[in-house]
Amino acid sequence: MNDMEKTEQRNMVYYNQMLNAERKKKTRLKRKHKARSFGAQKVDFKDHLYIPENWEFAAYTFYIVAVPYIVGAIFLFLTVARANFENFKLLDTSAFPIVWAIGYEIVAIVSLIWIMGLYLQYDPDE
Repeated sequence: MNDMEKTEQRNMVYYNQMLNAERKKKTRLKRKHKARSFGAQKVDFKDHLYIPENWEFAAYTFYIVAVPYIVGAIFLFLTVARANFENFKLLDTSAFPIVWAIGYEIVAIVSLIWIMGLYLQYDPDE
């Protein structure tokens, strides 16, 4: 090979590399403009919960601890005590972990049903 052929071959290799880079860039752009999936959405709890500014840690702790406990206590009041306050006072509601776990399961089931409803209503074009 002479110098001219070598130069031409190098130019062709460089040109092919440029074409490949351009193709990869176009495919990345197509993927970015592709409709986003339901699971790829950004989740921000501030859209759904009241959270004061600079008190996020305290608010999330309150929601994680208090809400399941309150839901569990309400469930015990309505189902086990049959909405009778005298019977409810006889229950051992000081067993915090058990009442919290009951409430947590109820909150989890309601949350999953709510998420399933959002999934069924999801329109990727919006």
